[in-house]
Amino acid sequence: MSPDIFLASKCKEAVAVLYGISPADNQIQIQSTRKEFEGDYTLVVFPLVKLARTSPEACAEAIGQWLCMNVSEVASYNVIKGFLNISLSPLFWNEALAEIDAAADFGQLPDNGKTVMVEFSSPNTNKPLHLGHVRNILLGWSVSELMKAGGYKVIRVNLVNDRGIHICKSMIAWLKAGNGITPQSSGIKGDHLVGDFYVKFNEMYKAEVDRLVSEGRTKEEAEKNAPILKEAQEMLVKWERGDEETVNLWKTMNGWVYEGFDKTYDELGISFDKTYYESQTYLLGKSLVQKGLDMGVFEKAEDGSVWCDLTADGLDRKLLLRKDGTSVYMTQDLGTASQRFAEFNLDEHIYVVGNEQNYHFQVLKLILGKLGFPWAASIHHLSYGMVELPDGKMKSREGTVVDADDLIGKMYDTAREMTREHGKTDGFSEAECEELSKTIGLGALKYFIIKVDPKKTMLFDPNESIDFNGNTGPFIQYTHARIKSILRKADENGINVAGVPSSVTPSPKEIRIIKILNDFPSRIQEGVSQHSPAVIANYAYDLAKEFNQYYHDTPILKEPDKSVLAYRLVLISDIAKVLVKAMGILGITLPERM
Repeated sequence: MSPDIFLASKCKEAVAVLYGISPADNQIQIQSTRKEFEGDYTLVVFPLVKLARTSPEACAEAIGQWLCMNVSEVASYNVIKGFLNISLSPLFWNEALAEIDAAADFGQLPDNGKTVMVEFSSPNTNKPLHLGHVRNILLGWSVSELMKAGGYKVIRVNLVNDRGIHICKSMIAWLKAGNGITPQSSGIKGDHLVGDFYVKFNEMYKAEVDRLVSEGRTKEEAEKNAPILKEAQEMLVKWERGDEETVNLWKTMNGWVYEGFDKTYDELGISFDKTYYESQTYLLGKSLVQKGLDMGVFEKAEDGSVWCDLTADGLDRKLLLRKDGTSVYMTQDLGTASQRFAEFNLDEHIYVVGNEQNYHFQVLKLILGKLGFPWAASIHHLSYGMVELPDGKMKSREGTVVDADDLIGKMYDTAREMTREHGKTDGFSEAECEELSKTIGLGALKYFIIKVDPKKTMLFDPNESIDFNGNTGPFIQYTHARIKSILRKADENGINVAGVPSSVTPSPKEIRIIKILNDFPSRIQEGVSQHSPAVIANYAYDLAKEFNQYYHDTPILKEPDKSVLAYRLVLISDIAKVLVKAMGILGITLPERM
């Protein structure tokens, strides 16, 4: 039982005995004692004053005395105005450490019987994955693992936006300028090759717009009537009508992209339970549009386009079908949501999508509600901020993005350089050096991105992310390797440890570490409630930092008292165990040696 829950039950018991009343759970408020005061946990007495019909100080004093006399785990107390600061006994903390040490699944919350689906990545098939996708992917994966740790059954899904005007643009450019090039003939990764033609399309489009403007058209007219854009629009209509030649080219180029995506996912250690394709769900969305028309929820304009009027809800009119009958993103999302809730009986659905789509998901939930789906309220948009670079934002159309594959390669190279420079690979074989470089490079990338609150825009600097002394993945990885080194030396010296020696009185620093360890389940609960793996990342850093301070100040293997030595070895072993679990939620591996 966590200390706050334990103390809450004992304080409730004290109030019942002292004042003959049973306070409500929300009237027993336990919080960590502020650092400037003596104590481990604090009872806020003010909510109890009316029940006790006495002053806050007298009430706190009475409860403190009762706890000291009747609860062996309470060592002492002090009263500061309406706050009762409670110090727990070494016995309590030793019992807490013993529970942590014995629990193989420490931190895992009980199964709550609920199923949550997490959609992430959701790339377009007209370009390779880039840094923005990397934040999405790493957030999606870690949120999935966090929800698992929180007791949920989790289904990880990817929705590939494999149809629409974007892929038609790449296809048109390939037809005009590709000369039959393929990934096999060029040696270019498939998603990169298709992305190159997306950039090529925009170059050709811009040239046509400039030509039309020079011929006397306005820029707006030129942008709307450029021949190459018209061709792309016509190709989309052909695709939706099932034109064989168009569909075959679409399948071929998308196949190149899927192979490229899979290689990137594999490098990141990412997998999905199911992949959905927009090309397979948009027709279901169209059927829901018809349902909305039949219900009178939607309306058809004179030109044949279909809209949902949300002005009464404080929004605007939302397009659901274009006048030519082709669907939009909203059409597909309506169909996909309906399919998923029917298929998996979900309790919650989390969409990991950038904050530029906040309005889209507000509209999606509203329209689904109007269509009569009761689960619409169970949709949650995990809205995250964009990733910026020191020199500004990325632009896909101009080909100025940070490519995910290039970024991963750079992280490996930087990690390789820095591990050798710091002597972290002395005595390693070449294969071991390479494996460690990948572990540290990926750990640095994942931690640097995940430690930032998802809602915030972040600035990514690859060099800053690999620092063995800062708030970084490599710092935590090195902390774990240092602990494992100590434990190996103890084993080599024949020091066998079994359980927590109850005769040892933990020092204040050791109690502080046990408190942090003991907080792990509540930090998981906090992360789950916020859908924020940043909570776990920063918890892991706090624990690693606390160990390093302890290691600096406290002898471990040189400790002459065998019981104290054994106690300290159990303590640091449990630090390593919890670090592995916490960083595992983030998808980060902790090396045994470095």
